[in-house]
Amino acid sequence: MPIVTIQVTREGTRPGANAITADEKARLIAGASQLLLDVLHKPLEATFVVIEEVELENWGWGGLPVQDYRKKLAEKAAG
Repeated sequence: MPIVTIQVTREGTRPGANAITADEKARLIAGASQLLLDVLHKPLEATFVVIEEVELENWGWGGLPVQDYRKKLAEKAAG
């Protein structure tokens, strides 16, 4: 029984969104399940998919909280 965990940042996929939509989650579940069927021949009903949404303040990049790192990148690009 495979268990797939997908972590996504809680930013949404379009301006003004703060999370992925139910439709996007359903498509992720379907896609991950189909991948395990195609590659490992695991039946769809045997595959569990967990989607974890990570709050923006709970992850970092380049040794900084992600918002600080993005600010640093923007300043570097502008200057």
